[in-house]
Amino acid sequence: MATVDITGEQFASTIEGNDIVLVDFWAEWCGPCKQFGPTYSAVSEKHPDVLFTKVDTEAEQQLAAEAGISSIPTLMAFREKVLVFSQPGALNSQQLEQVVDAVKALDMDEVHAHVARQREEADAAASKSAGPQDGSQIPDL
Repeated sequence: MATVDITGEQFASTIEGNDIVLVDFWAEWCGPCKQFGPTYSAVSEKHPDVLFTKVDTEAEQQLAAEAGISSIPTLMAFREKVLVFSQPGALNSQQLEQVVDAVKALDMDEVHAHVARQREEADAAASKSAGPQDGSQIPDL
């Protein structure tokens, strides 16, 4: 499958509507991005079950900022709507194949359970730091 250019408007629906999505954040002026592009495209042809997308950071500056992109190229991989890989820098074809294979091999029940635990811990920490909502004080135990 060839790579697909996506915009900020398409990003969420693309992640939500596909099992495995790789996203290459790039720019036309970026030398390493230009070197990585053909590798990314060639590997995409070997994996029709994976959606390989590209985001032009110059055209999609808000999306790049929201994604926390600070250097390009940056590759992100999503599986079942979960970000499972994010790394700046160009990869060679062998490295990219390893990323794709690793993402495919993930035990997603385990990943979803881990994400749920992280959310619970974050929620507990947030409610503990917020303190009582009625203005009363909880005594130290």
